[in-house]
Amino acid sequence: MSKAKPFLKWAGGKNQLLKQFENYYPDELRTGNIKKYIEPFIGGGAVFFDVIQKYDILSSYISDVNPNLILTYRVIQQRPDILLERLERYQREYDGSDEEKRKIIFLSTRELFNSNQPQINHHLINIGYKKLSDSSIDAAAQLIFLNKTCFNGLFRLNSKGRFNVPFGKYKKPNILDSENILSVSKILQRTEIMLSDYDYCFDIADKKTFIYFDPPYKPISKTANFTNYAGFQFTDIEQIKLASFFKKVDIEKRSKLMLSNSDPKNENPDDSFFEKIYDGYNLNYVYANRMINCNAKKRGLIKELVITNY
Repeated sequence: MSKAKPFLKWAGGKNQLLKQFENYYPDELRTGNIKKYIEPFIGGGAVFFDVIQKYDILSSYISDVNPNLILTYRVIQQRPDILLERLERYQREYDGSDEEKRKIIFLSTRELFNSNQPQINHHLINIGYKKLSDSSIDAAAQLIFLNKTCFNGLFRLNSKGRFNVPFGKYKKPNILDSENILSVSKILQRTEIMLSDYDYCFDIADKKTFIYFDPPYKPISKTANFTNYAGFQFTDIEQIKLASFFKKVDIEKRSKLMLSNSDPKNENPDDSFFEKIYDGYNLNYVYANRMINCNAKKRGLIKELVITNY
């Protein structure tokens, strides 16, 4: 079976940074002294898939506050066969349509996805993820289809909590990636998946745990303010709360901690926001291709922070 990789394109995904990130993983991963991996802001999961498949991890925990994302991980974990049937239908219909019909398929699927949210949320709140309904599997298939065919592969909710990303006009989107879905499902058999804020990990962390935090990035320009993907804003106050939690886990649990974020100094050399709230920790830098400005001439490689307690 092929190596598992992210099954969604996600805003701020870390695929392009994995080779740089490996330089900042704790040495205890390589020596086998890390036995537990936790990722509280799972998103597309690039770092999770990298760590789980390279190192000898005995238990892993992933979570996010985005219910649709966590539902999709659960469906892949538990019912990949039925999910692939749904995705095959989407792929066949999409491939057999011209661009005008494809747009109609996209918009009707987006509307169906949005209209089913109250029912899905009711199911998740009252029944949970362990008993997946047919509508839950449909919602996961819809999310993957929309992600593969929408503009830039973004997950974005408007103020009313509706998915509103426009049609992407891709010629040959890979909606049905059967081999990867099955590889991901195999990895997830030994992973606990939770709909939760990041602070749940305090109770399960210990000195043989590696925790990677990838929160919504602090905006570094007026056009890079994508901080709302799950119906709430991750403001500077939230960044400060996370930094306090980072310190608490470091002091009380002695886990190995790594955190990513934007580097505000890309736009303002005097902005020492992260130096202040992570005072005493190691601030390292990696370079990523990010679209942080509406002016194409200002796009390109920018510095991002990798903060560690080791």
